[in-house]
Amino acid sequence: MTRLALLLLLLIGQVALAMPVDTFKFKSEEQETIFHRLSNELRCLVCQNQAIADSNADLAKDLRNEIYKMLQQGKSEEQIIDFMVQRYGDFVLYNPPMKPLTWLLWFGPLIALLVGFMVVVRYIRNQRSLVVASELSTDDQQRLAALRSDLKQARSTSATSNNSEASG
Repeated sequence: MTRLALLLLLLIGQVALAMPVDTFKFKSEEQETIFHRLSNELRCLVCQNQAIADSNADLAKDLRNEIYKMLQQGKSEEQIIDFMVQRYGDFVLYNPPMKPLTWLLWFGPLIALLVGFMVVVRYIRNQRSLVVASELSTDDQQRLAALRSDLKQARSTSATSNNSEASG
């Protein structure tokens, strides 16, 4: 019972640590909506797979504070995004724009997949060529057949001699 209580306490503690605790007071509901939208659209540069709204990293907290300050100064959503991109690059956006600097972000996974596929195909072809190279010539096949038949005869002769010794 105490193990269950300890496990439950541990799980509740983990959930409490996982939630950001920032509280902001906004002048209007529109500002709050913009704040939440931007917090979910901007990537945490530390976590890289979380929005700044979901991250507890210090940088994410700073970015949320920066968004809040800029909204309080009357900056528009576009101005805030431009500021973040200018400061941190296109990687801060979950949906970066299509331009030469971001081609790697857009096409990198596809290129990696194609390269991996080509490596697998090349490996399989090399394995097949090894199998083809190891095929026996007709002379070798005849020698192998002769050796197998000799082995069968030797086994049958030893089995017959063992049976005759056992019965005698």
